[in-house]
Amino acid sequence: MSRFLAAALLFCAAASAQDARSIIEESQRRARSGSQRYEGTLEVIDSKRKVSTKRWVYERLGSAGNSKAVLRFVAPPEVKGVALLIHNHPDRASDQWMWTPAVQRERRIAFQDRKTRFFGTDFTFEDLEERDVDRSTYRMLGEEPIAGEPCWKIESTPKPEARSQYTKLYVWIRKADYVAAQIDCFERDRVIRRIRYSDIQNVQKIWTARRIEVEDLVRNSRTVLKLEKLEYDVSLPAELFTLQALRRER
Repeated sequence: MSRFLAAALLFCAAASAQDARSIIEESQRRARSGSQRYEGTLEVIDSKRKVSTKRWVYERLGSAGNSKAVLRFVAPPEVKGVALLIHNHPDRASDQWMWTPAVQRERRIAFQDRKTRFFGTDFTFEDLEERDVDRSTYRMLGEEPIAGEPCWKIESTPKPEARSQYTKLYVWIRKADYVAAQIDCFERDRVIRRIRYSDIQNVQKIWTARRIEVEDLVRNSRTVLKLEKLEYDVSLPAELFTLQALRRER
């Protein structure tokens, strides 16, 4: 191989990586807000197609991987009051604590437990954290439509400091609005979880997926989350995102 050709191939690879990263950065930029609040309805469908319904309230302060969030189940009665506090960091994995009213204490989520399911849903603890763009490397795989929408297909590989359960992600970003359409989550070379985003709506000038479906391809189960009463840039007190507040049932 000539030096010129080798240099050209290296340049193309670097340009592809930069283009892929730029698309992810633009997607995050367009989704950025100072805070967020919504009420979520979750339908959990197990491998036998039995459906159970849960509801939670989600609140976030900050953005771009440097944020704090709390979600609290409000129904059904057997999970009401269960809450999760998340402190996201731009350069490392998040810190998480779960509060369970039945035992009246919080539990810090260990790194080895981040791949476990969150309270009977198909979301893992890691799935509930924000991912900062600097915690992964990116490679353009090409273009591929999802649900009829033209998308970029990008490979995202978590860096070691992210301490991710996934070896890589395939991310489809819609060209029209830079909203994620689908994410395939890999363990080694097999897809173990698929996340689909739909019902894309303009909420306060932010294009947002109001329906998120998480499919566990190993357990053959899925969870559908619908976002209701969604608001951005709402006034939320900083003390809401503390362990003291986590212990207080609302």
